[in-house]
Amino acid sequence: WRRGEDYVPLLEGGFAPLPGAVLARVGDLLADLLAAKRDDDTLPACALPDLARLCDALQAPPPPSFGRLRELLGDHERIPQAVMPTDLDAQLRDYQRDGVNWLAFLSQANLGAMLADDMGLGKTLQALCALQSPCLVVTPASVMHNWVAEAQRFRPGLRVHVYHGPNRELRDDADVTVTTYALLRLDDEILAARRWDTIILDEAQNIENADSQVARAAFRLDGRFRLTLTGTPVENRLDELWSQFHFANPGLD
Repeated sequence: WRRGEDYVPLLEGGFAPLPGAVLARVGDLLADLLAAKRDDDTLPACALPDLARLCDALQAPPPPSFGRLRELLGDHERIPQAVMPTDLDAQLRDYQRDGVNWLAFLSQANLGAMLADDMGLGKTLQALCALQSPCLVVTPASVMHNWVAEAQRFRPGLRVHVYHGPNRELRDDADVTVTTYALLRLDDEILAARRWDTIILDEAQNIENADSQVARAAFRLDGRFRLTLTGTPVENRLDELWSQFHFANPGLD
């Protein structure tokens, strides 16, 4: 269709006419949806609005999974207040509370998020308030123990496990598993084989090169809610921003 052809070859042999009139209306939308499709033939939540638009254009009923997303993304005067963790031991500033509300809202919609903020403004605390277990946190080695300390300080009810060292192993009873980008690259098959509810990449500029081994390992991780934290979302090229959004919302690109 994009090459201006009128017929398409069939897998079983022969040719069939392309529905030119339909593709003239929805061809670009359909191409975007096909590009967003996962290997298991499902679509990510971020593609559901486009799927609903396609159904509407074809006078077909919207996908059942769009109902929940439409309810969440409907007209709101403001983002709903998030339910704070019962074990939270911190007094959030107003802007931190707004950040948690936003993260929780996106999590409920199964949409990923990027929290880009200056150092010292509480990205870790906001992420700790919004995560659901089991959670995987990937950090540079230099801040791994800081993450553990802040989790124990602000969310003492969380069972935190450090996946590190020569005898490292995953624990089924851990609420939060903290590891490093180096181990994500080395143990990508082990970490990708587990289903996580929340995956957090701290200092997420570490995956700025989408073709790097560590970025490809991050893309393979299986998680419902994906969150990147960074103080420098773009340093040199917009490709760096693309890489983080490709992790947070695969198919949005």
